[in-house]
Amino acid sequence: MSSPDLFLSIIIPAHNEERRLPPTLTAVDAFLARQTYTSEIIVVENGSQDLTAVVAEAFAADHPRVRLIREAGRGKGLAVRHGMLAARGQYRFICDADLSMPIEEVAKFLPPQLDGVAVAIGSREAPGARRYNEPAYRHFQGRVFSNLVKVFALPGFEDTQCGFKCFRADAAEDLFAVQVFNGMSFDVEVLFIAVQRGYRIVEVPIDWYFRSESRVHPILDPLRMLRDILVIRRNWARGLYRPRGEGR
Repeated sequence: MSSPDLFLSIIIPAHNEERRLPPTLTAVDAFLARQTYTSEIIVVENGSQDLTAVVAEAFAADHPRVRLIREAGRGKGLAVRHGMLAARGQYRFICDADLSMPIEEVAKFLPPQLDGVAVAIGSREAPGARRYNEPAYRHFQGRVFSNLVKVFALPGFEDTQCGFKCFRADAAEDLFAVQVFNGMSFDVEVLFIAVQRGYRIVEVPIDWYFRSESRVHPILDPLRMLRDILVIRRNWARGLYRPRGEGR
């Protein structure tokens, strides 16, 4: 494992995010500038058909904390994996480009507020969490996802699909080295591996604001999720997720 030389890395996967990315980068960079710890922001642009890479590169030119990684392939899982393994922080935080969680909430995932855990996942369902402006139908769709995951993969967790998660460096490098899903199911995959390997995982209640530009299909995506969960379980049974270098 590499030796982290920063305290916090914030990884922002960005596909076709030219409009939402600039205000998010401004808010995250301003927040980090007020902190006493060292930090970096990694934007992973992957397969965009707009000016996402251009606006990220322009922002990085004037903000030394920010760096851009270009990934030709598409998929949020691919972007997050690339960013996690390139990061230099003791803690590595996934942050959605829409910033639907106020960036100030990141303190809840880090020492001293939270210590001794390998993986902290933002939760819109844990006691103390608050949702804002979310239509009832979208909450229902989210619960369909969550219950599929609870029944077939991760019992005991209420919200595995929230886009804000923090990994301790050793856990990040261990888990993302073997995680293979490039699409939206990467969250379930990496958490499933973490549970099987005995990592301590906690859900962190957050304030979350509904953003209308969702890319989730209400029918097809739950079906894809169920299919992917079955593949994840099969992959584990076949030894696909064993640590690199360990024989199968």
